[in-house]
Amino acid sequence: MTAAIDLQDIRLTLSSAAGPVNILSGVSLSVAPSEAIALLGPSGSGKSSLLMVAAGLEAPTQGRVSIAGTDITRMGEDELARFRRGHIGIVFQSFHLIPTMTALENVAVPLELAGTSDAFDRAKAELEAVGLGKRLDHYPGQLSGGEQQRVALARAIAPRPSVLFADEPTGNLDTHTGEEISELLFALHTRAKTTLFLVTHEERLAQQCSRIVRLKDGLIVADSAGLPHGSTGSP
Repeated sequence: MTAAIDLQDIRLTLSSAAGPVNILSGVSLSVAPSEAIALLGPSGSGKSSLLMVAAGLEAPTQGRVSIAGTDITRMGEDELARFRRGHIGIVFQSFHLIPTMTALENVAVPLELAGTSDAFDRAKAELEAVGLGKRLDHYPGQLSGGEQQRVALARAIAPRPSVLFADEPTGNLDTHTGEEISELLFALHTRAKTTLFLVTHEERLAQQCSRIVRLKDGLIVADSAGLPHGSTGSP
């Protein structure tokens, strides 16, 4: 079976005033189709950088990245953008919605750019699926943080990507809203049968994944199974 995500010897070195900084130091990781995997680690461990490399948003200094059997490592920016449009959905901590567009437009416009003929109909259906059927014409500034993240989730899942990347998706939300968003995230993952690559610092959220990978100092230090989906873990 072809891996949904295959990372081979990923290294990332960035320049700084003090000299080169090794962010990732040789990470190899394979993720199966429809698997839900969580990356855990302290601040500075490299987990968000690994997501950026895996999603094609950051070029590795060394190594190979394959998504659904396609090597994206040496793709140019335009080719990468086209590939991401058809295969990858991304949800960020800070939503990244376009403030001058309504919720409906935020979800529909990327679909239109991808050539989807029923972009607005699909966008409406996805927003209804995340509980925002009555907020279609509202702008991001008129929505709560939780509602903005629901729009971001609808936008990420609408193109039906094979891989859904989520970088601290509950990081800017209060506890109750964060729990609602995490439940929705896993429900969308299950419904769409997409691979979920989740970066989080929350152990409780990570435990909802079928697999937990722990990073420290740019290296994988543990790779183990989490609890079955839907379990809340120990109190």
